[in-house]
This record gives sequence, C-alpha cells and structure tokens, in this order.
Amino acid sequence: MFNQKKYLMPAEWAPHQATWIAWPHLESDFPGKIEAVRWAFCELIRHLSKNERVEILCASEALEADAREKLQRSNLTSNIFFHRKDYARTWLRDSAPSLVKEISTSSNLWMEWKFNAWALYDDFGPDASIPEYISQASNTPRHQAMRLDTASQLVLEGGAFDVDGLGNILVTEQCLLSEEQQRNPGMHKRDYELAFEKYLGADNTIWLDGGCEGDDTHGHIDDLARFIAPGKIVVASAEPSDSAQYEGCQNNIQRLKAAKDKEGRSFEIIELPFPSPIYCDDQRLPASYLNFYIANNLIVVPTFNDENDRKVLGILADLCPDRKVVGINCVDWVLGYGSLHCSTQQQPL
Repeated sequence: MFNQKKYLMPAEWAPHQATWIAWPHLESDFPGKIEAVRWAFCELIRHLSKNERVEILCASEALEADAREKLQRSNLTSNIFFHRKDYARTWLRDSAPSLVKEISTSSNLWMEWKFNAWALYDDFGPDASIPEYISQASNTPRHQAMRLDTASQLVLEGGAFDVDGLGNILVTEQCLLSEEQQRNPGMHKRDYELAFEKYLGADNTIWLDGGCEGDDTHGHIDDLARFIAPGKIVVASAEPSDSAQYEGCQNNIQRLKAAKDKEGRSFEIIELPFPSPIYCDDQRLPASYLNFYIANNLIVVPTFNDENDRKVLGILADLCPDRKVVGINCVDWVLGYGSLHCSTQQQPL
C-alpha cells in the first residue's frame, strides 16, 4: 500500500496556542451536581490560563453570564475568551475537531470527524456545527475526514485515539471494532489503520482490548492507556479483586509490553492504578487517572479523594519533571461519564 501520509497530529505535549472547553449546561449529565462541576471547571481554567489561552464555548447568554460571574469570583479574568455557540454535550474531546499539521506546508488544519454521540445518544444535533465554528473562530481551515471505503464521513472521537506525534497511535478494539455502539459499520482493522495514516500521520497502530468499567463510550482509550513522553506509555492497572476490569487491563498491559514503535523499538510501560470504584445509583462510573490532560508546562490529573491519588500524581511528576502536575477533584465531574481529558481539546501552535 502506498504511503498516504498528508497530515500529522502533534503529541498532546507539543506546545499549545490554546485549550478549548465548553461550559457545562445539561443538568442530566451531572444530576444534582452541575453547580459543583462548574466550580471544578473554574479550577481547571485557573491552572490552564496561567500557561495558555482558554477558549470557552457558552451555549447561551445566561450560560456565559454564569461562567463570567464564577470566574470573576475566582479572580480569573486574563487569558480567557468566550464564544457564544450552541452545543448539546460538554465533551469537546469528542465533538470538536482535532488539530493536525499539513506535512507539505507545516500549516495547521482542523481535522473534522463526524460525531454521533458515541452511537448511543440522540441529543447531539447542535454538536455537528462545532468543528465549523472552531475553525472560523480560530481562523484555521478544516478538512472533513472521509471513510476510505465509502463516500461517507468518518465517525470518530478524539477520546478514541491517542498519538505520540511520531507515527504511533493507541486505540481499542472494543470501541472501534465491536458491533455494539458501532461507529462505522463495515470498517475493519486495516480500514482504520489506513485512515489513521492518512488523517493523523500514524502508520503504526497499537490495538488494545477493552474499556474502563462504566464507560458509556464503549472503550475510549483515554481511560486506559496514554502516551506520556516519546517511547513511554502509561496504562491502567486493576487489582485482581476488581473482577470487572482486571482481565482486560492485564490483556492491555501484555499487549503493550509486546508492542513495538514504528522503528521496531519496545516502549517503556508504566502502570497506573485505578481509584476505588465510584458509584451513582448502583451504576459504576468510569473513574480513571488516565483521563489526564497535558497542557503547556502542566499536567492536570483527575483525583477522586482516594489513597491512590497521591501515588499517581507522584508517578506522573517523576515521568514529567519539566511540567507541574496538579490534581483536580473529579468525584462530581465523573458523574457525566468523563473528566478532564474528555472536556478539553488542544489547539497546538
């Protein structure tokens, strides 16, 4: 197969111009906790705005007024910009486009995926225009990623893949190949691999197994394994007593230990524990430390009032000594089945 590379997505640790987020507005996403989550967003913005611009989508005038009032009360007024744009869900990792570099010109371009709310929900109508809005607001062109086997747009979410900017990409079979919550019926492993090569510049796909328990996306990689630095991958590790996750996590760890990068080199694999299970109305929530976000000079990590919080923060600090590593309490945030990485989308330089 000829080399299809035309674009390259930088690693998350590459320098950013900005981070895009959307102010929470659906009460149903955070039952009884939306005010607490909005204050947690202020804490995220406090750390991000010290290091890069923060671009905030607000779905209404009232929502923007709420965001401004809370941020002003938090003494957060600089490096923050507001945008009036309707949207359904706050998870911009998935509904927003992914910024890539056009290889021939080194210019920036937003890669637009089709978002269908993880093939699970039907309240995503306003999210279809988010890529166009972000493209116009950032004065950066966009390109629609198409399936290579049909004339239809490729359904994909930013939380479904993780890249290192060196040609390697992490994904899960559960998310992309299962007939449950099926994004692209008829697509197989090789079809995805060719799409990753064409649209993300990733020609070495590492397939992992299953997802985090309680994950309504059915297997997003950003709760399971992430590139943390060139040649280094952090992966979720469950205790044997956690029967719902243990086998899948062990499978992922073994696959990563056997994996090679595109140059044929082994990766350094670092295990991160899960926090103790968190439930709401007998439903386990996808609480995972792997949903961290890497910003300029910073890594923000979800914490859960758990004894493993300190352990994980220490591991990541040791792995990334050039970045400040801070925890943000996400016990309420994860009621929406996501946390920090799910809520952010980087705009690299």
